[in-house]
Amino acid sequence: MTIQNTDIDPIESQEWQEAIQDVIEKDGANRAHYLLDKAVQQARAAGATLPFSATTPYQNTIPADDELAVPGDLDMEWRIRTINRWNAMATVVRRNKESSEYGGHIASFASSAVMYDIGLNHFWRSKSAIHGGDLVFFQGHVIPGIYARSFMEGRISEEQLESFRSEVDGGGLSSYPHPWLMPDYWQFPTVSMGLGPLMAIYQARFMKYMHNRGHIDMGDRKVWAFLGDGEMDEPESRGAIDLAAREGLDNLIFVVNCNLQRLDGPVRGNGKIVQELEGDFRGAGWNVIKLLWGKGWDELLENDHTGRLKQLMDETVDGDYQTFKSKDGAYIRKHFFGKYPETAALVADWSDEQIWALRRGGHDPQKVYTAFKTASDTKGQPTCLLIKTVKGYGMGTAGEGQNITHSAKKFADNQLREFRDRFDIPVSDEDLPKAPFVALNNSQKAYLADRRSALGGEFPKRDWRDAPKLEIPPLTKFEAQLKGTGDREISTTMAYVRILTTLLRDKTIGKFVVPIVPDESRTFGMEGLFRSAGIYNPLGQNYTPEDADQMMFYKETTDGQVLQEGINEAGAMADWIAAATSYSNHGVPMIPFYIYYSMFGHQRVGDLAWAAGDSRARGFLLGATAGRTTLNGEGLQHEDGHSHILAGTIPNCVTYDPTFSYEVAVIIHNGLQRMFVDQEDITFYITLMNENYSHPDMPMGAEEGILRGLYRMTETKKPGKKHVNLMGSGTILVQAIEAAKMLKDDFGVTSDIWSATSFNELARDGQDAARHNRLNPLMDEQVPYVTQALSKAKGPIIAATDYMKNYAEQIRAFVPGSYTVLGTDGFGRSDSRVNLRRFFEVDANHIAAAAMVDLYKAGNVTKKDLEAALKKYDIDGAKPNPRLA
Repeated sequence: MTIQNTDIDPIESQEWQEAIQDVIEKDGANRAHYLLDKAVQQARAAGATLPFSATTPYQNTIPADDELAVPGDLDMEWRIRTINRWNAMATVVRRNKESSEYGGHIASFASSAVMYDIGLNHFWRSKSAIHGGDLVFFQGHVIPGIYARSFMEGRISEEQLESFRSEVDGGGLSSYPHPWLMPDYWQFPTVSMGLGPLMAIYQARFMKYMHNRGHIDMGDRKVWAFLGDGEMDEPESRGAIDLAAREGLDNLIFVVNCNLQRLDGPVRGNGKIVQELEGDFRGAGWNVIKLLWGKGWDELLENDHTGRLKQLMDETVDGDYQTFKSKDGAYIRKHFFGKYPETAALVADWSDEQIWALRRGGHDPQKVYTAFKTASDTKGQPTCLLIKTVKGYGMGTAGEGQNITHSAKKFADNQLREFRDRFDIPVSDEDLPKAPFVALNNSQKAYLADRRSALGGEFPKRDWRDAPKLEIPPLTKFEAQLKGTGDREISTTMAYVRILTTLLRDKTIGKFVVPIVPDESRTFGMEGLFRSAGIYNPLGQNYTPEDADQMMFYKETTDGQVLQEGINEAGAMADWIAAATSYSNHGVPMIPFYIYYSMFGHQRVGDLAWAAGDSRARGFLLGATAGRTTLNGEGLQHEDGHSHILAGTIPNCVTYDPTFSYEVAVIIHNGLQRMFVDQEDITFYITLMNENYSHPDMPMGAEEGILRGLYRMTETKKPGKKHVNLMGSGTILVQAIEAAKMLKDDFGVTSDIWSATSFNELARDGQDAARHNRLNPLMDEQVPYVTQALSKAKGPIIAATDYMKNYAEQIRAFVPGSYTVLGTDGFGRSDSRVNLRRFFEVDANHIAAAAMVDLYKAGNVTKKDLEAALKKYDIDGAKPNPRLA
């Protein structure tokens, strides 16, 4: 169908337009929207192809006539806000007078000061006896302004402001929001661009989950996320917005500070970022509110009888809008209003100063309040506020609207004077070069105290000290996993699922368990949870599942316990973080178990895993189908040989690679104890395998070694010269056990078998001991656990894992005697497990051969024996290095 571009009947067109205008005047815009929507539906049903647009004109969404009165003293708030602006600027400037090493940012808060002021004065509730408290993701670069606000409230001292970004001695303030560094203050880490919006969506979703499952009464609690327009280019920023709309997360509000600039230049120089974001969010099903123009523009728009000003606003690109605010009123008169005679006439009797004083919407307190209130009252869908501001507002020649403003950290004396005079800051000429902090007077302090008292108290604030402890079951609860399987072969994944099922059925702790899986439940043998626990869906199940007649049918329910995220590792990880921080955000500790293909964990969502550590998350991550050679058929992209190395980079992540079901049980029970009784801010990463083999009974007294990372499974009572120690983890320990049998049968070599459940924990313990000894040379030396455990081990030690050699190499400095490491360096590939282990040189043959080589070097076997072993075990010295193959 050809789209008609010419008006064949202008009179009819005018009648339609007048009819719509009449409806708006008599019955309101909502009625007009309804009628037009019905007309469009009818036209499409008749076969008409209508163009679709999810954007609206470049105007404020809320008409000036609908603005709300701010329930406060606007003059008082302006005065306090200007002092806050000054103190925020002074926080950064004073630090950088001392040294430019400290850095910091002024421009972001300068652009958004009104928004944070309105939020803190009128919207964000603290947790109290009558309210659960709001959750706010602060944009990372604005926090000098948040610290300055807390200084005015008496929460932060002048000494602390002077120690901004000087944290080593313990009294300073963190560079960005970091709960790890300021656990009583910041709720969330945000400055890794893109993670804030993603985590905010899943925090809002988890709040609804907690409410629907009866753990909390969420009431009118909100999750606010303050974001930059440049940040919205991160894939994570928009990647989950459809979920928020699909689940009707009306407890979620995005506030995008559209100052049109990122670090180096315009966000969309040739386009309009506001319109782009509006199209994306409105198209996804969000309520979108645009706040672009301040009060001064209302008069001009009202007098815009020709519509030329609206046209000019629509067609001007962001690059020009930024340039206008970096110049002056005369420039704006000539290059903006001067484009058309009709727009030039609108300001013909205005001075240049009046033109320059025209503000963007984000700097108008009443309009910001109205937008916030409208968003807060919205039901049934999340809201995205697109609020236009000037980056570096108030900075003048120091950076207002300029490309360099993001990095501006220093003010010359004349720039300080310009800032002071613009905002009427009570600082003398004599004190001006020092950029002193300005305190509030008593009436101003009282006003802030009253505002925060009405909202429940201090904010931001992280509440965690009163989180209750959970009553966990004893280890004997997992008795079935502590016993051997006999001739029956199972995988550690199956053992985990049985442990999880036991926990879910526990009458005391079961309701706190949160199983999370990204569309792999059947792979992991967890489909039984579909019916027994149910899959969470706030809409319930409005269809008949294909497998409804089966025992384990796919069951979705409003109070389901399982979070099934689909093919979405980032979303599942954000889900897990929300559950793992529930103890502080909701006062209810939840126990999340997130199981996934281990390759798609720390490698794919490593930044989120780091944020979880910063957030002081508590919970279990289960890297299933782990190891380079265990998930044999899937090939290079799926075969994990390094997740333990990546997990080990997170200081508060405790990692294990268990081989047997009793090890899995002991580790999970210990994690429950440490995180939910002792309340340690740690996470557990446990790798699981899908390979079946028989599991022995737990050896007597093995618990300590399992948890510390190493214990001896089998010991030769009277070892001779031909004796070795074979050490392994995960499925490769099974190869080591097989190698021991081969060595005994083929060459009379005896072996002790060591299960190394965590080389990471062994390495940390060894490094801690070495550090203590270095710093305290006159005290008794600490001996690493691994050194103690192996102190009486006779003969060489061969360690083999399904991971890169670096994993086991970490403990070399603490291992007494000869130590050889085998690992799976290189890209994975598809083949049988037998062939893969042969290729990566971690099969029983290579383990046995390595033992014979070390015995030969020690003079404990002959050259003839070694040659025979190399031949029998089919060792090819010319074989290509798998790391490079």
